[in-house]
Amino acid sequence: MEVLSVCLNPALDREFIIDGFTLDKLNIVSKEKNRMTPGGKGVNVSVVLSHYNIPSIVTGFIGGYVGQILLSELRRYGSLISTSFVRISDETRENIAIADTLSHTLTEINSEGPTVSETDLNNFLKRYEVLVQKVRAVVISGSVPKGVPLSFYGELTKIAKKYRKVVFWEARDEIITESIKVAFPDVLKYDMRRSEKILGRILNTEQEYVQAAKDFVKQGAKLVILSYKTVFDFVATEDGVWKFSPKVEIDHSYLLGSGDNFVASMIFASSKGMCCLDMARYGYAAAVAKTSYIGKEPPSLSLIEEYLGKISTERVE
Repeated sequence: MEVLSVCLNPALDREFIIDGFTLDKLNIVSKEKNRMTPGGKGVNVSVVLSHYNIPSIVTGFIGGYVGQILLSELRRYGSLISTSFVRISDETRENIAIADTLSHTLTEINSEGPTVSETDLNNFLKRYEVLVQKVRAVVISGSVPKGVPLSFYGELTKIAKKYRKVVFWEARDEIITESIKVAFPDVLKYDMRRSEKILGRILNTEQEYVQAAKDFVKQGAKLVILSYKTVFDFVATEDGVWKFSPKVEIDHSYLLGSGDNFVASMIFASSKGMCCLDMARYGYAAAVAKTSYIGKEPPSLSLIEEYLGKISTERVE
């Protein structure tokens, strides 16, 4: 099963582990606790998939010196990750994550990213239509740079559906709100790190989350995952709605990469013939397993299997 990972706004990630991060002070980080890795949500999904022996093609926009470093870092993962980026004149962004193991916090500083021209956008669409025909599944994940319309996920999904591909999304509310006006993915996962809004409004009760998840299924999604209070998820299919909960304590400073592991592990589960609820359960177990240690490294398949017993899935409707 080959996957096309669309990462419209890739990044070079810098991760610092600081025991007692202090503002307005010099914080010294040892080289063992300072990592540089290719990033952006779609890129991260491909990196996780490579650990599970699933080949993928990563596409998006890349440019400048930072873009060159990102490409060279991606090549370290070997032949399971192919790249087909559109080169742009602006510089690829950099992201910084500071994990404090004493205060159990994760501070993220993300660059906004480059501006994409209309010519770049058209070149990408031509490339995308060729690439999408070579794969079985498409994951579109992460932010969009300036110059890319918020509805672009929908446009890409419309093309993928023309070729009968399975489509996964993980994105913020403003992207989802505009993109579903064009087309719906098969799997919809909300990225709620920076906003708790769903379709432009903040949901307050569990029943509101349940209703929102059901509405997305009615509109065309086969599987919907809505994050609730960071560590819980409401999961909906045409058969009902479930609340997923961890049976273990979650250290918030260890959350980095958990969302990308969720998506990648669902794709892995799909490649093994699992469908909908079992895919979501496997993805959630992977995300919880990822929070058992610090860093972006994905959990092993054996650890995910172990964590399937450390989560609960309660049917709520």
